[in-house]
Amino acid sequence: MNEIEKKKVIWRSRRGLLEVDLQLERFVRDVLPGLADAEWQRYADMLLLSDNDLMDYLNGKAQCPDPYLAPMIDRIRAHQHTDLA
Repeated sequence: MNEIEKKKVIWRSRRGLLEVDLQLERFVRDVLPGLADAEWQRYADMLLLSDNDLMDYLNGKAQCPDPYLAPMIDRIRAHQHTDLA
């Protein structure tokens, strides 16, 4: 993934729900830059989820049924907990 595509992904991380926006902002700042291109793509694909579904997955209210996206959601959730510690 080239730098222009990465900037687009970062921009798409901005969400309509503030709670989701804040969670993704921390992940984008702290973790995303160090990920391999395949993980950038998985993150970009995750951004296609609706804000409400994404919020439920990130808050643990629901499990992501997609085995491709679930590891990224788990990684973001794990970062939330380390960020708050």
